[in-house]
Amino acid sequence: MLSRAASVLLPLFGRLTVTRDTGEPFAAGSVFVANHDSMADPALVLAALRGVGVTPVVMATAGLWRVPVLGRALKRGGHIPVHRRTARAADALEAAARAVRSGRHVLIYAEGGLPPGKDAVCAAPRPFRTGLARLVAATGAEVVPVGQAGARRLASGSAAKQLAGVLTAPVRRPRFHVHIGRHVSLPPGTSAGTAAAHAAVGAAWRQAAGALGEPARPAAPAAPGAPGGHAMSGSVSVRPASRS
Repeated sequence: MLSRAASVLLPLFGRLTVTRDTGEPFAAGSVFVANHDSMADPALVLAALRGVGVTPVVMATAGLWRVPVLGRALKRGGHIPVHRRTARAADALEAAARAVRSGRHVLIYAEGGLPPGKDAVCAAPRPFRTGLARLVAATGAEVVPVGQAGARRLASGSAAKQLAGVLTAPVRRPRFHVHIGRHVSLPPGTSAGTAAAHAAVGAAWRQAAGALGEPARPAAPAAPGAPGGHAMSGSVSVRPASRS
């Protein structure tokens, strides 16, 4: 439902284009990881993925489940709430691991929140938290890097500026681009796996930004304890897959 809504509503607000490194089918239970710089970018990514036949389970901050309509859609779709910095944080990775092992795709944002920038220019992905690498190590899933650019043209800055951006988008018709990279198998080790995933998403982001003529602005530093967006905490764990 969430992916369908994104694909139906997004064309009302702007023009989305999508490119891929390969036309090969995605392995069952793949983990899609995207850069996160706007409250609007999940709509871009979900619409783009639905266009290539992927309707993933999304790992998102638990606060979204309290939003009317959206919360019901998230619950109905089996998406995964992330209760960051609580005793329930580990539940999200356990739920994601179950989804992967059942063959469902999972979409994750590994940066741990939104960047502090207030303008509409996109920036490179900030450092990743380590939960993604631990999830992949526990499940053996392939990682599909996704880069998006242009979401900040729809919503960025203060709440008032974001609202203004959404309201004027149908007239402005901003351009968005999503690039889906070739799947990667992360190397062993949390640090090495996290670095490899970050590099792959960074490359996909550069492709997306280049398609829009966006300047390749360096990533903003991650602020310790900054409020998170659609991201999982880096302090959770997941049990290894059975070797039976």
